[in-house]
Amino acid sequence: MNTSFLTAILMNSLLLFDFSTSSDWSVWEIENDVVMGGKSSSNLARSEEGNAVFTGDVSLENDGGFASMQYHFKPQDIKGYNKACIRLKGDGKPYQFRIKANLNEKASYIHTFKTSGEWQTIEIPLNEMQPSYRGEKMDQPNFNAHKIQEIRFLIGNGKAENFQLEIDKIELQ
Repeated sequence: MNTSFLTAILMNSLLLFDFSTSSDWSVWEIENDVVMGGKSSSNLARSEEGNAVFTGDVSLENDGGFASMQYHFKPQDIKGYNKACIRLKGDGKPYQFRIKANLNEKASYIHTFKTSGEWQTIEIPLNEMQPSYRGEKMDQPNFNAHKIQEIRFLIGNGKAENFQLEIDKIELQ
């Protein structure tokens, strides 16, 4: 493959996080329903291959029902990128990928995807991500910002369940 082609490919992608090549995961935080009195628990660990393994138990006790992992960063210019591409392996359950343009805004923009139990690349058109606040769809347009400042994975399917989501990398194209 010639280098100019490879450079063009790399320029059309914005790497947000690659777990297998990063040794510092301290920027990722676990946030579960315990912030609202719930009892869900989760953990982030490294697989032998270097990927993130997000595991835990979602509990409905005390009006709980979600577990999440999030990454906040300096505002990232995303002009020209129209989809998120996430390489992951789930457990067959649905998960949400969430983004925020600004940490101070109320809405998260969400897309629910189902995992297959095998390695897959999930492609999410950014303009199809819908605004939501505390599980309720908001009456405002789908995501259309030119910057992002947060990405998050969340499981909250309205039932008590254990889960495992392995993530290799997250990028925009």
